[in-house]
Amino acid sequence: MTQSSRTARPFTGKHITLILVSFFGIVIAVNVLMARLASSTFGGVVVENSYVASQQFNHWLKEASAEQALGWKAELARDGQGRAAIALRDSTGRAIAAAKVTAVAEHPLGQRPEADLILHETAPGAYTVPLEAGRWRLRVTVEAEGKVWRTVGEVL
Repeated sequence: MTQSSRTARPFTGKHITLILVSFFGIVIAVNVLMARLASSTFGGVVVENSYVASQQFNHWLKEASAEQALGWKAELARDGQGRAAIALRDSTGRAIAAAKVTAVAEHPLGQRPEADLILHETAPGAYTVPLEAGRWRLRVTVEAEGKVWRTVGEVL
């Protein structure tokens, strides 16, 4: 048998130090990246004061039940001129005309500031408002027939 010309080098403290520093460096880099991505896409605020919100929760449930009982429906879209368009119908399918329709436009990732919108009736039950291009979440409030109804939808 011939002896190999290659000799084994001993495993030293430098090797283990390099392995540990590399491992923890990668873990820390990934954690920093994930934390940065998470904080840049969601601000973390759902309500300003959770205690105050909890005190109003039962009231909100009653309002939501009353709104759901109305059976109103809204179809949100963009029309041919780039405006946000909402078609409102009652529980029987009739157009809800002469309503006061407002909305708050929110960018889904919070990249742009919120915009308060007042929609104008263009035909019975059809309401529109100019809206910047992009994807928007609209929190719509409809006041008609002495009732208030709210919905949330997206406009692309």
